[in-house]
Amino acid sequence: MKEDLPVRLPDEVVMEKIYVIRGMKVMLDRDLAELYGVETRRLKEQVRRNIDRFPKDFMFELTEKEHQHLREQFSKGSRGRHSKYPPFAFTEHGVLMLSSVLNSERATKVNIQIMRVYVRIREMMHTHKDLLLKMEQLEKRMAKQDEKIALVFKYLKKFIDVQDKPRNPVGYKQSEK
Repeated sequence: MKEDLPVRLPDEVVMEKIYVIRGMKVMLDRDLAELYGVETRRLKEQVRRNIDRFPKDFMFELTEKEHQHLREQFSKGSRGRHSKYPPFAFTEHGVLMLSSVLNSERATKVNIQIMRVYVRIREMMHTHKDLLLKMEQLEKRMAKQDEKIALVFKYLKKFIDVQDKPRNPVGYKQSEK
């Protein structure tokens, strides 16, 4: 595998390799192998040798249907990049466990960075959740204001309708001679 990748990667590079599959944020074996500087088959080999360290909530193999969907989704521009075998998907804890299985300096450094990215994602989600709550509160207040504004417009319409009707002149009329 390529060893030309720097150990310190931009967070965006790591973030774009995190997918949501089965409602979990996961990284695929091929992406992790690339980041760690090992071949995908070597990574899978190490995982299989230490399978007891990877329970289902740490790692799972994609189903054929999920694998096919992934191929279709990313087939453009990445010819030959997908294996014919379904990849392993590692959750945050599985990625953490991988560093102990691979046991290299590069794996440790890359792993630390991946963990920091996961923490950053959690912080961003928390911030977005707070913003979402504030927007909902603002929406509720605006809904009340909308009702009040609609009432004002209703009264203005009535007032305009009354103004448009011809009125009888008020005052003293002089008789014509």
